[in-house]
Amino acid sequence: MDKEVVGEVRVPAMGGDGENNNWHNGPMLGSFDDGLSDVIPMLDEEKEGEPDRLYVSTNQSTVVTVDKDDDDDGLSRPLLVRRKTMNLTSQIAIIGSNVCPIESLDYEIAENDLFKQDWRSRKKVQIYQYVILKWTLALLIGASTGLIGFFNNLAIENIAGFKLLITSNLMIEKRTYMAFMTYASCNVVLATAAATLCAYVAPAAAGSGIPEVKAYLNGVDAHSILAPSTLFVKIFGSIGGVSAGFVLGKEGPMVHTGACIANLLGQGGSRKYHLTWKWLRYFKNDRDRRDLITCGAAAGVAAAFRAPVGGVLFALEEAASWWRSALLWRTFFTTAVVAVVLRGFIGYCRSGNCGLFGEGGLIMFDVSSSLTSYSFPDLMAILSLGVLGGLFGGLYNYLLDLILRIYSIINERGAPWKILLTVCVSVITTCFSFGLPFLVSCRPCPESLKDSCPTIGRSGNYKNFQCPSGQYNDLASLFLNTNDDAIRNLFSGGTDNEYHLSTLFIFFAAIFFLGLITYGIAVPSGLFIPVILAGACYGRIMGTLLGSICDLDPGLFALLGAASFLGGTMRMTVSVCVILLELTNDLIMLPLVMLVLLISKTVADCFNKGVYDQIVKMKGLPFMEAHAEPYMRNLIAGDVVSGPLVSFAGVERVGNIMHALRLTGHNGFPVVDEPPFSETPELVGLVLRSHLLVLLNGKMFNHDRVATGTSELFTRYVASDFAKAGSGKGLKLEDIEISEAEMEMFVDLHPITNTSPYTVVESMSLAKAAMLLRELGLRHLCVVPKVPGRSPVVGVLTRHDFMSEHILDMFPNIRSLNRNDVRTAVSGTPLSGPTDPSGVESVSND
Repeated sequence: MDKEVVGEVRVPAMGGDGENNNWHNGPMLGSFDDGLSDVIPMLDEEKEGEPDRLYVSTNQSTVVTVDKDDDDDGLSRPLLVRRKTMNLTSQIAIIGSNVCPIESLDYEIAENDLFKQDWRSRKKVQIYQYVILKWTLALLIGASTGLIGFFNNLAIENIAGFKLLITSNLMIEKRTYMAFMTYASCNVVLATAAATLCAYVAPAAAGSGIPEVKAYLNGVDAHSILAPSTLFVKIFGSIGGVSAGFVLGKEGPMVHTGACIANLLGQGGSRKYHLTWKWLRYFKNDRDRRDLITCGAAAGVAAAFRAPVGGVLFALEEAASWWRSALLWRTFFTTAVVAVVLRGFIGYCRSGNCGLFGEGGLIMFDVSSSLTSYSFPDLMAILSLGVLGGLFGGLYNYLLDLILRIYSIINERGAPWKILLTVCVSVITTCFSFGLPFLVSCRPCPESLKDSCPTIGRSGNYKNFQCPSGQYNDLASLFLNTNDDAIRNLFSGGTDNEYHLSTLFIFFAAIFFLGLITYGIAVPSGLFIPVILAGACYGRIMGTLLGSICDLDPGLFALLGAASFLGGTMRMTVSVCVILLELTNDLIMLPLVMLVLLISKTVADCFNKGVYDQIVKMKGLPFMEAHAEPYMRNLIAGDVVSGPLVSFAGVERVGNIMHALRLTGHNGFPVVDEPPFSETPELVGLVLRSHLLVLLNGKMFNHDRVATGTSELFTRYVASDFAKAGSGKGLKLEDIEISEAEMEMFVDLHPITNTSPYTVVESMSLAKAAMLLRELGLRHLCVVPKVPGRSPVVGVLTRHDFMSEHILDMFPNIRSLNRNDVRTAVSGTPLSGPTDPSGVESVSND
């Protein structure tokens, strides 16, 4: 087989499968694994007579070139030209407005000799210990998340309550200017503190955190998304942001907080902060951490909404990409622990021991109704509400995507600009919430009212604001309250005339606008509360307008409006339905809430994806969808493998390994045995970068190129030595010192090689390969040849090779071609027209 020289690397011309194709002594095809890599130079100078050479290659799809003398009628041109040979896309993401490299998680168990020996040596007591530890960690995750959720609520209620109480007292004293300055100063100080934490301490803590958790559970690992510093900033930044009066919620951050707690406990602490627990060595793998983080995400929802069943369903429907019955039991147990912890502390606070926290319960917005039947006008109004929620949801997601793209440009300028943007949004929010109530007229207090009117204190439905005695400002009752109290006011029943239509219209427009400009600033922020507020507002508007023909209370319309907007933006149905029912304690409304959610989701799906899916895509996180793109069925696995990929011999030179690790970002390397270790080149398996680092650090080297076996390895290492490190500084290539003499020595890779990697034949459809990678939670998928006589491995596929931007960048016209055209174009055979008289296609290496 002819070879052409590219720099110092011998690269075989594609298209030949002859007997001279000695791939063990040449390059192999492959793809970028994880991280950023450049074109690889020569890894080692060629030395004559040494059969253990290490080579790299770039994969080229065969591209037919047509001679200029041929009749060019347009049909003889290849329809599909591969423009790229390397995957440089979909390998970086935006985390906390910072661009950083991303990697995949090792959900697959590496079944090497060391793992098998460890598994055989485990005693029954160790297995029981492992099971008990799993349930113990679920208990600790639930208890910790419940405590932090209670602490967040307690801090927010007291800080915001103190601020609102001072503002209310100043307004009663008719000191309007002083009230505004006090209110604005408190908001700006709290916002600045939260933004400073996010900008300088943990940028990954900004935003909701749900997209990052969702991507992590899909197999994407990005820098610091679950670090202890992120947990710290998520807690205190959320307190500052919500207390500052922003139109945001603490629910999304609580999901991220629960995931961070689970990660901290599951990895055995943090090496960076000297917090480690050796007894958690069983959980030093991504598979078990994934289950724990799923429990943490469910616990976060349970703590935020006090909805334990809703938390389990949220993890099942939205967060987790893999699910099984055993995980269902543990998440349910975790959320049950959260509910018990919250009930205990809330019961303690009912006696007034928690400051301005007030009386609370597991039911946040009790709107129990006695309605047992629905009339035809009620159903028609509910159908209209569902359609309206879908339209508003699609519009909200579209506008939010535009605003987040603008914010990303601002945030890229650095931390001071993040803080400045946050302060500007805080000032706008303060002006809206304090100034807009002056636009509405005062309303007389309702007669025969059990509650005090006007309300004296930080909360209540009847804020006095600038009104005289005996009257209240209904818009101030919504703005100058915590977001939870505002929702409670809108959901309250038997208050048909409490809010004027103009008030509801103004509040809806303001919340819709403020919710859009608030999400994306450098503070922990959730989307649930702004969406519930806006949806409840237009739902109450419809209930007020249709009050003469519908029997439903405006408060119930507000609940259905919130459900419709949640369905239109989040695109979740079952979990949102149960969360709302647990929030309101109104099971009678179950059929109506289900109907509204289904309609709103169906309508909104006609326009765009759910808000979290959009954010995942915008951040550049390589999320593997549950269904492959249709055009992937027109491609095969061999079409998208791209280079360079580095392979090792079973017994490899230390210098070659060091050069490969230093010059590539690959995390998995095929291991190929060749003579004298095998009669013909054969794929032994796959070895991970992390395992190579441990082996090199131990310096189990030999002067001769011989297989040492496993006995020596078992005496020096145990399986936990090769376990994945937790957060903080793990073993890096820079930590390993290899002398020049050791560079010429050899190391046996067989004991640490995963001898049973998942493989697919190169002719498998790309869609089928994508589903295999996702459903099994794989990081690497080896592509093997369809016919013998070639290299034992054609390439390695990772999640980056299945990303749409990567495929469409290689094959720009693939969407417009049918299957036959695509296969003809990719294989390099023109659909019609003249061919090369010699019968040999000319090959172009891109």
